[in-house]
Amino acid sequence: MRELKFFQAINEAMDLSMAADPAVYTIGLGVPDPKSIFGSTKGLLEKYGPERVLDMPASENGMTGVAIGSALVGMKPVMTHQRLDFALLSLDQIVNQAAKWHYMFGGQQNVPLVIRMIVGRGWGQGPQHSQSLQSWFAHIPGLKVVVPATPDDAKGLLISSIEDGNPVIFLEHRWLYNTFGPVPEGMYRTPLGRARVRRTGSDVTIVGVSYAVLESLRAAEILTDLGVDAEVIDVCTVSPLDCETLLASVRKTGRLLVADTGWSSCGVTAEVIASMAERGYGMLKAAPRRVTPPPCPTPTTPALSRYFYPGPHELAMAVCEMLEVPTDSLAAAPLDLPRTPPDIPDPSFTGPF
Repeated sequence: MRELKFFQAINEAMDLSMAADPAVYTIGLGVPDPKSIFGSTKGLLEKYGPERVLDMPASENGMTGVAIGSALVGMKPVMTHQRLDFALLSLDQIVNQAAKWHYMFGGQQNVPLVIRMIVGRGWGQGPQHSQSLQSWFAHIPGLKVVVPATPDDAKGLLISSIEDGNPVIFLEHRWLYNTFGPVPEGMYRTPLGRARVRRTGSDVTIVGVSYAVLESLRAAEILTDLGVDAEVIDVCTVSPLDCETLLASVRKTGRLLVADTGWSSCGVTAEVIASMAERGYGMLKAAPRRVTPPPCPTPTTPALSRYFYPGPHELAMAVCEMLEVPTDSLAAAPLDLPRTPPDIPDPSFTGPF
């Protein structure tokens, strides 16, 4: 099977969806820009024209209202924010209008709106430009929250989101855009609300959210050298959460660690652990663990960000403590961010935003 980068998979999903349905259009700051939001909207303006590929003024709340209005009369907008933090200005429209419309009007009207938001770290963006607030949106009934971690799911989940018929928050971690993997050709759909087992194991279940899935897989490789067999699950969607897949894994391993790019307090990690405790408390052989950034604003300086973001080493340490496996070799290992600066995944990561 051919391989695509994450941003190419998103671009292909947009292209196929727009070709299949003239009601689909995309709007957002920088959508028709030559840099095309990490390449994810590249070529769409030339192919579909300015009537369906639109820039917008820096008026997030108002423009979200415009997108909702267009959805109510039959259009299918895909709105894009270069940072999730910009979308916070439109929370009234998202929470009080888009999320509730279908319910308030007895299911007679739908709001087929997808809002793409970029989360995660990069280039010292600090407290106001790097937040992963997936738990905020997952808290609201009427919103689906999608967190793809691989290129094939980025394509399949985006197509499903566009066709869903009601509001979907589609969160893309900045560090995923240049990752690559096999992606089927043509139109296909990945079901919303279904998790994936990315690695099978028998000793511990590691549940990852967004980019934390990749770090969980790296942690599993570290643990292999210590004789620990970890199962890694990619949640794919935060809301609805696929509790059955998670429960089946915890039933097998008896241990649970959850890793997220967002904070732990009232977050996705707390929801996963609470859901597993409610449904299968007696299955747990040890107290579940969470690995997230510490509860403080994101630092801008590389010197502090090196200590702010947990990585595979920290995940492996947490598992070893849970299983009472000696951690001498891990404790002596360097911090799991030997990059300079520590807020880029590799030297090829140069932009655009």
